[in-house]
Amino acid sequence: MAGDTAPHVVEDLLGLVQILSDGSVVRGDEPTSVVAAGDKLPVLVYFHGGGYCLGSFAQPTFHTFCLRAAAELPAVVLSVQYRLAPEHRLPAAIEDGAAFLSWLRGQAELGAGADPWLAESACFARTFLSGVSAGANLSHHLIVQVATARLAVSPVRIVGYVLLSAFFTGAERTAAEADPPADVFLPLELSDQLWHMSLPVGASRDHPVANPFGPESPSLAPVGLPPALVVAPLGDVLRDRSLGYAARLKDMGKDVELVQFEGQQHGFSVLQPFGEAADELMRVLRRFVYPAR
Repeated sequence: MAGDTAPHVVEDLLGLVQILSDGSVVRGDEPTSVVAAGDKLPVLVYFHGGGYCLGSFAQPTFHTFCLRAAAELPAVVLSVQYRLAPEHRLPAAIEDGAAFLSWLRGQAELGAGADPWLAESACFARTFLSGVSAGANLSHHLIVQVATARLAVSPVRIVGYVLLSAFFTGAERTAAEADPPADVFLPLELSDQLWHMSLPVGASRDHPVANPFGPESPSLAPVGLPPALVVAPLGDVLRDRSLGYAARLKDMGKDVELVQFEGQQHGFSVLQPFGEAADELMRVLRRFVYPAR
């Protein structure tokens, strides 16, 4: 019977919009939810990059990454703006990050009285900190504050953190800094200038904010850090800083996953947000945020 015939495609637009024989429209460009109705999502707090001197949460590059993460992990992604140097030298940005986590704590304490979109969607007990470049540096310092009880966030529970192309430095040059890869996106001279403009006046590259393992930095050995995901693009002049960070944590017995991206530049996750490497990064992030899947 004609009424038993399943609707078929009568017109197709690039595979994105299809008109069916029964008059209905199917869109292929609408994200599909992998979360059951009523389930709450993990929270991914994201700090943008820019060497502490540049950048904004509203810039398309950073915003695009957050949109992908929100849809594809999926997660409630909270992208944070912080004060920039040289008008506001460090630790101003870290103080702003701490203030944001205090705000998030207040939202969690309100429960059903929180902002409706958070109350309905966010699982505060599964919060992750993340950031790219300077945002990764900022995430490291916030996680240390939380882990050493200098920053109270309960009932928010931070269960992991993600460092993407981490922006660290030190007075002693690494092998990659001494012999940089060709055509790097972030030249060493620019990295040094950003630190000169963002650190307290007169501070060296071994300042604890810049070098977490420098002579002035407290040991992380006794600190109960949550699991870490360190993403190191190997075409980055700062690659040894990320590789060394992961190696030092592993030597201390910390739970750390290191993922290396051959040939990728500093900040590739935002420079090419829809490339093959960015696609693989999303898969890596999904496994980290949802380890049981």
